[in-house]
Amino acid sequence: MNRSIRPDAVLIQAVIAGALSFAHLHDLAAAAGQSGWKAWAYPISVDLLLVAAWRRLRAGRDRSSWTWFAIALAASLGANIATAGLLDLDHVPAWLRILVAGWPALAFLGGTLLVHAPTPAPATPEPAPEPDREPAAPEVEMHRTDTPAPAPASAPTAELDPPSVKPPASGPAVPPALLDHARSIADAHRNTTGQPITADALTARLGLPAPTCQAIAAQLQLT
Repeated sequence: MNRSIRPDAVLIQAVIAGALSFAHLHDLAAAAGQSGWKAWAYPISVDLLLVAAWRRLRAGRDRSSWTWFAIALAASLGANIATAGLLDLDHVPAWLRILVAGWPALAFLGGTLLVHAPTPAPATPEPAPEPDREPAAPEVEMHRTDTPAPAPASAPTAELDPPSVKPPASGPAVPPALLDHARSIADAHRNTTGQPITADALTARLGLPAPTCQAIAAQLQLT
């Protein structure tokens, strides 16, 4: 698609300023003894250094770019002011001839430094803040308000072993078998004589130590 070319006031001013500055630089270089093609090369050198410094400023904005931009701008403005009638171009002072003669080397140095200057590292973007996490649900402590029912009483465990006969505190322990044997002797004596057996008679029949026989007699309630 073809774009229509519209006049821009800023663009027109730039063309006029560039043409007049170019002519003034040419006239000043010619008055300083640079004749022929050399006089036309001076305005080109100044404008190129000005553009290079400006592009460097837009890219990095370092101090060296500002320095060379100011030097090129001073050379352009100086030529405009010098050719405005303040300087006799037929009798150019020696210091101005020296500046014009040394300008090519100065412009080459500035252009080289601008081209080979390190490019500043781009600013590291700040990390995006992490989204706020949802707060964790608060822990709720549960308490019972009702009274728990008492646990059912366990059924008593049936005793599997027969209860053992507890011996008297003062006598030795008597085995149940020995006690049954002594009871059978006592029962036989009762059946035969019709009288209960005495402790001495039971002791004589059993033939055991006296403490054991006394413990047996006590459990059989013999006198």
